[in-house]
Amino acid sequence: MRLWLADMDKPSEFGLGRVGIWTSALDLQPMSKAKEAVIELEELGFRCIWVPEAVTREPFASCGVLLEATKKITMATGIASMYARSAATMNAGWQTLTESFGNRFLLGIGASHQHLVEKVHKTSYDKPYSAMVEYLTAMDNGLFFGAAPAVAPRRVLAALGPKMLKLSAQMGIGAHPYFVPVEHTSFARQILGPGALLAPEVAVVFDTNPQTARETARKFMLTYNRLPNYANNLLRLGWKQEDIAGPDKMPSDAMVDAIVAWGTLETITNRIKAHLDAGASHVSVQVLDADQFALPMSQWRELATVLASFG
Repeated sequence: MRLWLADMDKPSEFGLGRVGIWTSALDLQPMSKAKEAVIELEELGFRCIWVPEAVTREPFASCGVLLEATKKITMATGIASMYARSAATMNAGWQTLTESFGNRFLLGIGASHQHLVEKVHKTSYDKPYSAMVEYLTAMDNGLFFGAAPAVAPRRVLAALGPKMLKLSAQMGIGAHPYFVPVEHTSFARQILGPGALLAPEVAVVFDTNPQTARETARKFMLTYNRLPNYANNLLRLGWKQEDIAGPDKMPSDAMVDAIVAWGTLETITNRIKAHLDAGASHVSVQVLDADQFALPMSQWRELATVLASFG
């Protein structure tokens, strides 16, 4: 039995809490300030922080520094690109952080996107599902002679479509979907079954003004709504192309409101609960701010006041 199956007898918890934080903002700060923020998030009661990989910090190194600065919180990669490192290197990093911090490290792996793979990593993007199967198999069968972790390393996959969702339960402990409406969470839970971790990212804006809230949301969405992986997923769920990206390349108000929860804390709380009710085990909340380079500390503090309501 592969080691990463060891925690499948705990489907509802996984040690992450019901609500965590997804953020790229930590990468934009000096590491000293990022550590201060993570320490406060832990004190506020959050149990998991998800960090990305694109063209900012290397996530294994960043997670190691932030884990060392804290005592209880889990750091998760959302996601580490399989094209950024070989399977052997990915496995070595996974084993090393798990040996050092136990279940406080969760590896999220994804196939990324064609433009990043070809332009940044200078390699071909072909048949990502087959490539992922081959990659995970190479991880599981690869050599690693470092000190072994005392607990089973855990991984999730960045999964949207049926095949990758099934694979995430077969070769990991579950899935970490990104840029998804509530209906995708229901769809994903049906495919994953009851035992797997389902941890969608949910973007939110603490702004009750429809115009400015949607303006902040659209700035965020323009990074993703024209990427085939996300657009095809929304089409599969029944959304129209003119909603996803119309002639002006902008998403419709309906699409904005489905992807990004904006408004009062109560409105945002209700959206998180909607994902949990639809089958999410854990929701990773990405707070969007009009100043995309700022740490949204005030919003994180406000969100922390309702953590207990999620159970």
